[in-house]
Amino acid sequence: MARNADCGLFVLPGEARPYLRTRDVRCFRRPAAGPYPVRPRSVFAIFPAFSIGLASYLAVLEGLWLKTGKQLYLDLFKYWIKIFAVAFAMGVVSGIVMSYQFGTNWSVFSDKAGPVIGPLMAYEVLTAFFLEAGFLGVMLFGMNKVGRKLHFTATLMVAAGTFVSAFWILSVNSWMQTPVGHEIGANGQFMPGESWAAIIFNPSFPYRLVHTVIAAYLTTAFVVGAVGAWHLLKDRANPHARLMFSMAMWMAALVAPVQIFAGDMHGLNTLEHQPVKVMAMEGHYQSHPDGAPLILFGIPTARKSAFTMPSIPKASSLILKHELDAPLTWTDRARRRRATGRCRLLGVPRDGRHRLCDARHRHVEPHRPRAGGSMTGHGCTAPRWSWGHRALSR
Repeated sequence: MARNADCGLFVLPGEARPYLRTRDVRCFRRPAAGPYPVRPRSVFAIFPAFSIGLASYLAVLEGLWLKTGKQLYLDLFKYWIKIFAVAFAMGVVSGIVMSYQFGTNWSVFSDKAGPVIGPLMAYEVLTAFFLEAGFLGVMLFGMNKVGRKLHFTATLMVAAGTFVSAFWILSVNSWMQTPVGHEIGANGQFMPGESWAAIIFNPSFPYRLVHTVIAAYLTTAFVVGAVGAWHLLKDRANPHARLMFSMAMWMAALVAPVQIFAGDMHGLNTLEHQPVKVMAMEGHYQSHPDGAPLILFGIPTARKSAFTMPSIPKASSLILKHELDAPLTWTDRARRRRATGRCRLLGVPRDGRHRLCDARHRHVEPHRPRAGGSMTGHGCTAPRWSWGHRALSR
């Protein structure tokens, strides 16, 4: 990969200019020395995933305390509510930093897709954030100042607020992956179409919502179980540790099989709408007419598509299409589609001038393995991907 002299952006071989023009987005430069900086989203994602499940766990503990009157449940509630407060505060702080990235890192994307994603994110603030902010203080500091039922209501509202927040944010994220229900304005912006329901409930949203929320519950279950196990190592007769460990393991045992099924359905949906993305994630950069192997791990390089390591024959076809001999032939089709035809979103010839063309398949370039995922999509995080690609190639 070469470095563009004007901006410091990494450019794919054969390209005359970077993905984003220097006047469209702030230049991204690699630090002269030291490790790569940690992305705010990488830090932020940890805290909502934990707080979504922990808020529901706190609601269950307080409900059991009100029903049984056992002090054991109240003690666990007071123990975990302190951890929840820290995780919630860290999520707010890191989330504020991440929100500024829409203007600093992804300004072109914000300009083009702002009429669609802006209202959705505003709905998240007006519903989930206000709901959490209104009842969080009562939940944290009102145990001895309000009635038991009112405090339990506040806990339920905070738990519901975390779920509503996940609903709106995942709707935005899913629309970035499978954009539907929009129109292209005269200025090239993505404008809302006839129905907001089509945008909110886009094809990948139900699968991503179920998969992500279950993952949050599993995350909390394993964290709670790990804390309980740590205390059990010190004292096997500790009733608090035994209870939290038992609740966590029962939760994991019941939810983990559901998550496997939900993950499989989500993967099939992604294969349907974003086949290039799935194939690149699997490390397949050529067609497999007689069944694709499951590559256990590999190291992408700048000169080769991928330096693959041990693989399981035909296992990838079994996972993706539930058939051992199912063909996976996305590469040739993607190459032909990008070489000729018209952009499916903008309705203009695909001549390289419109970087938003074919957004469903632009998250990962064929034959160009990159790190970082597709949070914003539409090719607007190419500098970030190039950093990850350069790091992996080393």
